[in-house]
Amino acid sequence: MSKLLAVIKREYVERVRTKMFLVLTILGPFMLAIFTVVPGLMVTIKTGGPTRLAIVDQSGRLYERVRKSILENKDDEEDSAPTGADAQVEAMNSNIQDRSRAAARRISGTYTIEKVDLAGRSIEDVQRELNLRISKDQLDGYIVLPQEILTNGKAEFYGRNAGDVFTRNELGRQLSQAVREQRMADENISESRVRELSKPVVMTTKPINDKGEVGAEDSGGGFFLVFILGFMIYITIIMYGQFILGAVIEEKETRVIEVLFSSVRSFTLMMGKLIGVSLVALTQYAIWGLAFAAFTLYGIGMLESSGIGFKMPPLPFAMFVYFFLFLLLGYFLYATLYAVIGSMVTTAQEGGMLAMPVLFTLIMGFYLSFVIIRSPNSTFAIWASMIPFFAPITMMVRIVTQTPPFWQIALSLLIGFATVVALVWLASRIYRVGMLMYGKRATIPEVFRWIRQA
Repeated sequence: MSKLLAVIKREYVERVRTKMFLVLTILGPFMLAIFTVVPGLMVTIKTGGPTRLAIVDQSGRLYERVRKSILENKDDEEDSAPTGADAQVEAMNSNIQDRSRAAARRISGTYTIEKVDLAGRSIEDVQRELNLRISKDQLDGYIVLPQEILTNGKAEFYGRNAGDVFTRNELGRQLSQAVREQRMADENISESRVRELSKPVVMTTKPINDKGEVGAEDSGGGFFLVFILGFMIYITIIMYGQFILGAVIEEKETRVIEVLFSSVRSFTLMMGKLIGVSLVALTQYAIWGLAFAAFTLYGIGMLESSGIGFKMPPLPFAMFVYFFLFLLLGYFLYATLYAVIGSMVTTAQEGGMLAMPVLFTLIMGFYLSFVIIRSPNSTFAIWASMIPFFAPITMMVRIVTQTPPFWQIALSLLIGFATVVALVWLASRIYRVGMLMYGKRATIPEVFRWIRQA
């Protein structure tokens, strides 16, 4: 036991004192702020002057409507700002079109619009003039409204910055609104009446537990919580698994392992290394937990003050316990595999190549969550959450979306940690022979021979 504690202390102290640990510990909360608070603040920042637009109205009927629609930035879907899950999707969705639309709504009033008088000139002459003004930075862009726009719904936008999806998408949306209103006016249909009849239905969602009791309203935060927790487990396993792989290869290259094996058993040495690095991870998560608590107190207030509604879903204490247990399960499973791979190869490049199947197995568990989240209590979901190499992610998805019976969670943990014990015992036999082997990478038949002979 004293030798195991000595190995654990060595692995822990050696890594906590490194600059990399300090950088990653500070960078974690910083990245959290970048991907949550900063986007909400950045979409409210107005850079540069107003967008200078010209409108060429060949129909002679739409200029005022289009101008009013763009300057007022009317929303053709819903007059009020989105709340609940819609606001969270708008704030967190990584799709560029959703981000563009959200940003465009927040920068209304940043246009100057002028009407281009055709005055008997051809459209080609007008466009040449406008193109010249754009090239001289006197104009940012112009819209051409053809004569048949009310029937075929086609218009053209010319601008210096064709990649400006903010302006392009917003102008298209407001132009569609103006054309729709003109069509209704031509048919003597009241615009306000149509807007009132088209008002969307706001549907609240309330979960029901196994006892038939109705819970609090679900704003959709649980959907994001699933992927946040799964991503944290994924990143932890990858990052600290690579630490194990690199440390084993380094010890093998420097032949320090020969000295260690003279006084410490391979099983003790491997367990000490795995536990020591796991304590490093837990130390980092404890610091990040404090940063998360600070974000909960102050970061959400900043998002709300910037106009983005965001509500943290309620997190029961059992959720943190399950997250901790499945994080440890995933770490010890994959870290053990990384340690075995490190003992089998001779260089870091070989280790990276041989570790690819391990990485793909972890990624597969992440992909399975997309299926499980739709039907967390299906037979497929139950079996997927019992497979040890998928359970750290798949079972957490089930727990967050629709908590399964306790016996299923306990059985998943029991199978997982039993697999860890068997895997560590098996890996220690490979580890002892592999770490003393130099010159070439071990083959699969050789590995099986080491297991039988160790």
